[in-house]
Amino acid sequence: MPGDRRVNDFETGRQPVIVTGVRTPFLKSGGAYAALSGHSLAAAPMAELRRRCDLAPDGVDLVTLGMVVQDVDATNAAREAMLSAGFSSRVPAWTVSMAGVSPNVGVGSICDQILLGRVDSALACGADNFSDLPVRFGRSLRQRAVSLATARSLAERLRILAGIRPGDLLPHVPSATDLTTGLTMGECAERMARRFGVDRNDSDAYALRSHRLATEAWTTGRFADEVMAIDLADGSRVERDDTPRSDTTLERLGALRPSFVEDGIITAGNASGLTDGAAALLLMSTAAAARAGHDPLARVIDYQFTGVADLRDEMLLGPAMAIPPLLHRHGLAMQDIEVFELHEAFAAQILANQAALADADFARDVLALPSPTGPIPEARLNAWGGSLALGNPFGGTGIRMLLTAARRLRKSAGRYAVVATCAGGGLGAAILLERPDR
Repeated sequence: MPGDRRVNDFETGRQPVIVTGVRTPFLKSGGAYAALSGHSLAAAPMAELRRRCDLAPDGVDLVTLGMVVQDVDATNAAREAMLSAGFSSRVPAWTVSMAGVSPNVGVGSICDQILLGRVDSALACGADNFSDLPVRFGRSLRQRAVSLATARSLAERLRILAGIRPGDLLPHVPSATDLTTGLTMGECAERMARRFGVDRNDSDAYALRSHRLATEAWTTGRFADEVMAIDLADGSRVERDDTPRSDTTLERLGALRPSFVEDGIITAGNASGLTDGAAALLLMSTAAAARAGHDPLARVIDYQFTGVADLRDEMLLGPAMAIPPLLHRHGLAMQDIEVFELHEAFAAQILANQAALADADFARDVLALPSPTGPIPEARLNAWGGSLALGNPFGGTGIRMLLTAARRLRKSAGRYAVVATCAGGGLGAAILLERPDR
C-alpha cells in the first residue's frame, strides 16, 4: 500500500476503511470459555457483526482469521468459524499464522485486495482460546501411533507397543518458548530490559497505569459499543473483561517475585497473562461503504511488517522496528500521531521499545534512518489501557487494538493513529490509520 497511491485510491473509491468492529470480553484462561473451541469463540464476533450490520450470508467477499494456537482438527479455523457464524459457504476464508501479528497480516491482505479491486468488503478476525490447548504426546509415541495404523500383523503391533516407555505417555503442553533461541518471551524481555536500562520500578509503574486506565475506560463506558455480551451454555452471561485489577497498587506489584530470571524485573504483575478472546473488524472500500450507508471509523493508509536483527536481545522490539520506517515513508513525525496503540506483552517490553525509538544509534545502525523518531508521548499511548490489564488472547489482541485505535481516533481531534505490536519469532507490525473526515 505505497503512500503515493493515496490520491488515486480516494478518487476511485478503492481506499480501505474500517467500518466497525466488535470483540468478546477477554477472560482469564481456564474460565468461562473453557468449553469453547478456538474457532467457536472466533465465530461469536463474526456473528455479532452480521447482526449489527445486517449482513446477508454472502454480505462479505472474504474472511480472514489470525490465530496462534490452532486445533489440528480445524485445519482452516477461519472457514469453520465463518460457517458457524452464518456466512455462506461461497465466501472464501483463510487462517493466517504469523505469531502475534497474525491478525494484522489478515488486515493487510484484505486492504491489498480492496486496493486491487478484488474485494469490496471483508471481515478481519483474530482469536485464541488457551483454555482449549492442543495438548499432544511426544514424538516417540506419535511415531509409534502412526506405525500402529499401518502395521500389517498382530505380532508387528505387539512389537510396536512393547517399545513404549512410561515417559512416552506424558502429555506435551504447548509453551511460549521460542524454538530457535530456546528462550521464553519473558527471558527475551529481560535481556531487552538489561540492554536498554529498564528498571523494576518503572515497569511496575507502567503496569499500574495500564490497569488504572483500563478500569477507567470500563467505568466511563468507553468499551460499551466495542465489547459484546456472550451467553454461555450454562445459562450465564459474560459482559466485560475479567483481567483489569482496580485494586492493584505499586506496593502490591513491588512485593511480587520475578517470574523468569532470579534477579529479573518481570513479574506476574507487570506481564500480560494467558487470556481467551476474539475480535472482528468489517473492512470495506470507501465506495462500498458509501453505497451501504456506513460512516467508517478510520481509513487504513499503510502498514509495515518487520523482523528484528537479533532474536535474543531484540525479540520484542517489533514496534521500534516497524513504526519509524512507516512514519518516514509518509513524512510524518511522532507529534503528528494523536493515537498510539501498542501491544503490552510486558511493561519492560514497552519501555525498551520507547528507549529504542529515542536511540540515535538504533535509528542509524539498525533502521538506517538519519535520526530517531523519539519516544511515543505517554498521554497518547494506550489511553484506555493495554494488554497488561485487558489481557492478551494473542490473535484477538491485534484486532482489539485496531478497533480501539479507530474509536479513540474518532473521539479525538487528531488525524492519524498508529497500531503496533511485537510477536514471537522476532516479528513486528505497524499500521497507520487516518480519520475519514480529514
